[in-house]
Amino acid sequence: MGIVSARPDQTGPQGVDALAPLMAPIVDLKGVKENEARLIAKAAGGPRVLDLLLHLPERYVTRRRIGRPSQALPDAEVLIPVVIGSHKAGRSAQGRPYVRVRCEADGESLTAFLMNWQKAWAEKALPVGATRWFAGTLKEEAEDWVIMNPQVSARDDGIPLIQPVWPLTGALTLPVVTRAMTAALATLPDMEEWQDGPLLRREGWPGFAPALHALQAPAEEPGPTPHRRLAYDELLSGQIALGLVRRRSRERPGRALGGGDGLRQRALAAFGYPPTDAQRQAFAEIDADLTAPRRMMRLLQGDVGSGKTLVAVMAMLRAAEAGAQAALMAPTELLARQHLRTFLPLCLAAGVEVALLTGAVKGKERKRVLNGLADGTIPLVLGTHALFQEGVVFRDLALAVVDEQHRFGVAQRLMLAEKGDAVDMLVMTATPIPRTLLLTQWGEMAVSRLAGKPPGRQPIATRVVSQDRLPEIVDRLGDAIARGERAYWVVRAITGSERDDSVAAEDRFAELSARFPGQVGLAHGIQDIAVREAALGAFAAGETKILVATTVIEVGVDVPEATIMLIEQAERFGLAALHQLRGRVGRGSKPSSCLLVHSPGLTEGEKRRLLVLRDTEDGFVIAEEDLRARGGGDALGARQAGLPGARLLDPKEDREEYERLVDIAHRDAELLLQKDPALSLPRGLAARSLLPLFGHDLSMAPLDAG
Repeated sequence: MGIVSARPDQTGPQGVDALAPLMAPIVDLKGVKENEARLIAKAAGGPRVLDLLLHLPERYVTRRRIGRPSQALPDAEVLIPVVIGSHKAGRSAQGRPYVRVRCEADGESLTAFLMNWQKAWAEKALPVGATRWFAGTLKEEAEDWVIMNPQVSARDDGIPLIQPVWPLTGALTLPVVTRAMTAALATLPDMEEWQDGPLLRREGWPGFAPALHALQAPAEEPGPTPHRRLAYDELLSGQIALGLVRRRSRERPGRALGGGDGLRQRALAAFGYPPTDAQRQAFAEIDADLTAPRRMMRLLQGDVGSGKTLVAVMAMLRAAEAGAQAALMAPTELLARQHLRTFLPLCLAAGVEVALLTGAVKGKERKRVLNGLADGTIPLVLGTHALFQEGVVFRDLALAVVDEQHRFGVAQRLMLAEKGDAVDMLVMTATPIPRTLLLTQWGEMAVSRLAGKPPGRQPIATRVVSQDRLPEIVDRLGDAIARGERAYWVVRAITGSERDDSVAAEDRFAELSARFPGQVGLAHGIQDIAVREAALGAFAAGETKILVATTVIEVGVDVPEATIMLIEQAERFGLAALHQLRGRVGRGSKPSSCLLVHSPGLTEGEKRRLLVLRDTEDGFVIAEEDLRARGGGDALGARQAGLPGARLLDPKEDREEYERLVDIAHRDAELLLQKDPALSLPRGLAARSLLPLFGHDLSMAPLDAG
């Protein structure tokens, strides 16, 4: 997702036309056929010339130019001129056609075997008496030298001595990519330098175009420097784009929410526990934003059980005390209803009405809520996507809270904010966020972090056990139930499938019900909401002792009496999901345990991931490991996996260098926008060209105002 398109005259000092050759389709390149362009686009990840230029080699083949076969070194690539002598067709032992071509090179004989060639093709491409250049590996056999499937050229400069080897797909070949890449490099415009001069000198980086030439058509082994230069271009582009979004968000006029503190004091008194120091700090940071005359854009991050909901209540009551309205949007009805259970006693003590609006709220109650929001008699509302539907009208929405932001798109978040005038935004996430992601994915927001857990929470003993021990586990579960404990039993699937061997909730529910009659409940995503709520309610009330469930309980379920979490086939869950599920226990005063039950035959990678959960409850350590495994998506784009700005530098392969460059890019972009917020000075104008190169079209509106 780009930000906003730029006006043609403001893309950069050269104007938008300077980028036109790079944005042109690959098929427009000289000598590239339509079917070749399709294959190249598939391998390069896009149909533009720029996509081809950024399709970097995975390795290089270095050749030595020789005049005769006896000069070849064992297993070394060579480039040798030969005179064609004769052609003979044949078939291999496997029945594959080939053409044997007898040649002479500086008085020595050489035989080339061209697999899958037809004799007529060979006679046309390699006419008798003609000189051709072969590239490949020579082997001495009996009285002859042999070369298998050589690369062939009619020109002495047609095959490079250093050959880039690009990732290919289907029938795509290196000669086709080489030809296309040569044509693409010829289209590179001469652009002004957008990088900081002292940084370039310190790092020893070449310019943008020289870096591409060094990687895609090298005269010598390029080394890491040109690659680092391009990777940094990509990271800096993302950081400048985030900086522009942040500036636009913060400079949009807001409103100061004044009022006293009476409502919140009454709610806190009803809560029964003093807020943690981290919660008090978050209250203060959010209050400062809400009372400032600019829009709040704040991320509240806290690990499982850190007390984010209380912070949300306090923020929303601040809006109510100012005579305005606040809304909290959750990704599921289950989570919205869980929030409502927390909100109700606190809001009742404060004397403030809070309502629920989801797709399941129908008839008279839906009409009552809609009318109350429209006339302002309902100041606080909790709900799902239903909150930003067209028929929902607020009298004065001042604060929008979005829970579990990663489950919503940016557009959905903004749709809720558009329900009011100058709406402040608070985003909550229970997924701990490493510093790298804070800089790359959440850079447009201020951040409040809830470290630690409220007093009284118990550590959770985590064990990794094999499914082979399931009978023993069930016996011990029976002992725990007899002691009055309650347990979650989580599986991935709802019903069985021939295509998937995942354990099914319905099957496990039937087996455990036979063993523990009347003591087992079932909750999953395709149940009617009333049925699922009844199952959760029975478990919370202690009417059932075991709840078999899918990941519908990952968020929004709070049963302090539950002390056992068993996750079956745990190796098939993501680390973040496992951490969230484990957080459903340890919420009361009793010691709790989590059993990660894995299938037999774990891979080393699966075992390592589960041991991370066993060895730590620190969500930030877990988040870092999860980030290494799958990445975190792109804040300004549509990717939901992979690290932002990581096309040209894979953090899994070079994590330290990635984080170093992210830090530099973050500081560099901040300084650039601080000195030149309108990007109107020479370097800023050049940066306008950098942004669209990596998919970040420039938003001109705030720059014109600057």
